[in-house]
Amino acid sequence: MTNDTLSTKDKILQAAAEIAKEVGPVHLSLDAVARRAGLSKGGLLYTFPTKAKLLEALVEQHVSEFDESLRREEAARNHGPNSVVLACIAVYRAEFLCNEPEPSGILAAIANDPGFLEPIRRYNRQLLQRMRENAEDPTLVMMVFLTIEGLRSLKLFEMNLLSRDEQVAAIDRLKNLFEPAEASETPVAAV
Repeated sequence: MTNDTLSTKDKILQAAAEIAKEVGPVHLSLDAVARRAGLSKGGLLYTFPTKAKLLEALVEQHVSEFDESLRREEAARNHGPNSVVLACIAVYRAEFLCNEPEPSGILAAIANDPGFLEPIRRYNRQLLQRMRENAEDPTLVMMVFLTIEGLRSLKLFEMNLLSRDEQVAAIDRLKNLFEPAEASETPVAAV
């Protein structure tokens, strides 16, 4: 979507996310966001009356975008057994391969007010519950969830201890835990 077709709210959120990525979450200012979005500061304040409200909206947008992608992937798997965990792995893998940093707006929001973690906590609780309910092995699902969240956290805090290849191998191994054995495997002949 081009900047001309975005709503005012979306322009502001896009500008805020870009600035947070460029200068770091600590240096995110409403003046800079308004300029980048092509608005007056008053126009920005009409939509987001405080920096806290803007940061809260960035967190909610991140959660919403992830959930939208997850539900598309889940539907592509016909909502069958393990479809939620496989969708989660696929979405995370796609995000990882895009090589984009984790949304700086999330870190900015958390730095500004740790209470902004609550929508993420709530979403993650619901997601883990959905994954468990849809899984053939709920304990294995929990391990996948913790692995993905661990990789995400390492990336968010720029503490990547694993190479890109090691991370891709780990993500792919998670997927393989839930895929059925190939039907085309040749059975061993009895002697």
